[in-house]
Amino acid sequence: MNATRPQPQRLRPPAGSDVLPYVYQVTKYDPADRDQHGHYVGVEPATSDHGSVETAYLQAVAAFAEEAGVDQLTIREPQIGGFAHFGLEPPVDGYGLADLFPAGPTGFHDGALVPMATGLELVRAMLRDNCAWCRLEAEGAFTVHVGWDQYLYIGSSRPCEAALARTRSLGLFPERLHASPYDFAPDDPEHVQRPADADFWARLHWTVSAHRATFLEETHAANASRWHRLTRDNIEAVRSQLAPRAQLAVWPDLLTDVDVAIAALPDEGLVEIVWENQDEQITSTVVDETRFEAVISHLASAHAAGVVSMYAGEGLPLFTAVLPDRDGVLRARWQTEPTPSDRDWAFLKTLRRGQVVTGTVTTIASFGVTFVDIGGFTAMINIPELSWRPFNQPSDVVSVGQKITAEVLDVDMVRERVPLSLRAVQEDPWRQVAQRIGQVVTGPVTKIVPFGLFVRIEDREDGFWGLVHTSELDESSGNDIEVGDALTVKIIDVDIVRRRIALSHTQTRTSRSEGDSKDGSA
Repeated sequence: MNATRPQPQRLRPPAGSDVLPYVYQVTKYDPADRDQHGHYVGVEPATSDHGSVETAYLQAVAAFAEEAGVDQLTIREPQIGGFAHFGLEPPVDGYGLADLFPAGPTGFHDGALVPMATGLELVRAMLRDNCAWCRLEAEGAFTVHVGWDQYLYIGSSRPCEAALARTRSLGLFPERLHASPYDFAPDDPEHVQRPADADFWARLHWTVSAHRATFLEETHAANASRWHRLTRDNIEAVRSQLAPRAQLAVWPDLLTDVDVAIAALPDEGLVEIVWENQDEQITSTVVDETRFEAVISHLASAHAAGVVSMYAGEGLPLFTAVLPDRDGVLRARWQTEPTPSDRDWAFLKTLRRGQVVTGTVTTIASFGVTFVDIGGFTAMINIPELSWRPFNQPSDVVSVGQKITAEVLDVDMVRERVPLSLRAVQEDPWRQVAQRIGQVVTGPVTKIVPFGLFVRIEDREDGFWGLVHTSELDESSGNDIEVGDALTVKIIDVDIVRRRIALSHTQTRTSRSEGDSKDGSA
């Protein structure tokens, strides 16, 4: 056994699952050698014999594959050895993969399609506990899972009666199951995985340009990472070299002085140590306290190093994603541990421009922007979007703790920003104001400027005000007017587009004269 192999999940498939209809547990253990509790008490060892029994296992897999009409297998959720080897057999350099993937270890990635011969060698490596593990599948037709202690699970879309007979003749013992205990099961079925799509790369470019990130961690198999230092100029070059379906994590600058990094090591626990040598090559390894000294010796030639906790919720990157296939479809099933940014991304994907949302005002900033919690995400309302009507400060319109309804103006997936409009869900009163052209009203003077003065034309604190230009002021009274004085004016124009109201004081006399003439003629 080794630490990379996942624990069995279940023995009965959930309703609606796509588990293959014929699943068999294949072992070398005779059912007659089990006690009343089902535990094996025979003499067969829990390790591979590297001989005839191992060969029998491989021949059984080949027989099922042939009858299922499968000659290629897809690698799913690959894993390689972590910080320590727990297998019953000694560790093997290269995890038994070196001869199978000549182009390098990144060839052992999720979605890699391999011929049946390579698939059988992978089964051999897993039977030998070489610290490499994966699911082998032909979608909708065939699966092979190697479990603990030489238990093999084969799934097929066909009964494969001939393969069952062949397996028995090889001295192995097949047993029908409802499902393989190693069928894939997501850690969080409700989690929406972020893909490394155009929005992700745009955000990465923006983040690097803002000097908020310098590293990209690429994980092509569990416990197998490559680190890349990012600059504005090399992002696309790094992107072109990533392994298919890799998990990606964007980190801030983790590296510091080597002595500082060593001092940051915990007394105990699992950490990933990252270091950069003089040639700017970045290396990492996952270790616990039992191997700290061994790794520290490797840091002698490093010019910078960093320590990342491996425990959930500690030392999270800025944001994460998984590479989709070339057609843009995300087929990888594994999940990254979501960061706050990833959760924001998942929420933003549910929003659209023009959508009406409800939220609670959390902060009114000194620079005027109002921040609103809309389901765990903080959106913002700029001053002009608070109200159609004039106001002196945002607190005249909203207050902290107030529940509001607003419209989404935009969803910025790169900067992860959502501007809202409070006034967009309110009726625009300017259309009613435009219908008042020609009316004569009396209101207080609110402001005096070199080119005229402003008068409020509605009897309310947030009433609209218009400009009386100096050319529309009565010369005899213009110099005597002060802020707060009541002034009678005529509404002569309303510009809805520019949100401006033009008033006249002099034309009020004309209006009064016309009114008197009509009264006299009557």
